[in-house]
Amino acid sequence: MARRYDSSTTTFSPEGRLHQVEYAIEAINNAGTCVGLKCSDGIILASERKVTSKLLAPVKVSEKTYKIDSHCVLSVAGLSSDASILINQARLRAQRYMFQYQEPIPIEQIVETICNYKQSYTQYGGLRPFGCSFLFAGYDPHFGMQLYQTDPSGNYSGWQATVIGANNSSGKSFLKNEYQKDDGPVPDITEGLKLAVKVLNKTMDSTGNGAEKYELFYMKFNEEEEGDVEHHVLTEEETKKVLEEVEKEGASAGDS
Repeated sequence: MARRYDSSTTTFSPEGRLHQVEYAIEAINNAGTCVGLKCSDGIILASERKVTSKLLAPVKVSEKTYKIDSHCVLSVAGLSSDASILINQARLRAQRYMFQYQEPIPIEQIVETICNYKQSYTQYGGLRPFGCSFLFAGYDPHFGMQLYQTDPSGNYSGWQATVIGANNSSGKSFLKNEYQKDDGPVPDITEGLKLAVKVLNKTMDSTGNGAEKYELFYMKFNEEEEGDVEHHVLTEEETKKVLEEVEKEGASAGDS
């Protein structure tokens, strides 16, 4: 029955489903995992790098995390070519807002703009849904640090901690147990980085991954300028230190 209705994004099946949108979501569920965590002093985005060949030249810029504006970044799961179109739209919207109002765009407004664009590709004939999901992380003076997830249907939602990409259900289950464990405080960036690595270790297919398989990013408040934020992508050496700390914690937990 599905084959009669899955060739078009504009035709509902008798069960009320849009199969092409569901297929786009399934494509994202096979992509590299991305983790987002709100911390007491910032936000963390951690991603799995898919190393397809050792012969590839090292990337010169981040391939999973993209800066939209000084106060907003996003992490991508899915088709990077599709994501590039939406990233350019987000950057354009942010700069138009800045030009018009002389202040940074609120985070939810930029998320809503991109989701409206995504939704339009599920409603008009001759188009296909974008095969990518985003984790938006940003700061504005109205609501502070914020984390949003978007999907190909145009839906979005705010989160304290979430996972998109491959094995996201097991990652979310792990976060439910470990994020604010025993009703404890929200972790800081140092503890959040270790938690994000643990989540990626749960979702990755292979074990004993090196630092080149992880991309860790955090955004935190700028201590020198109030109301400003700074961005940092961890170097390979910094990532190795985080991985070593996670291994030590795992070994000590095993001994106890």
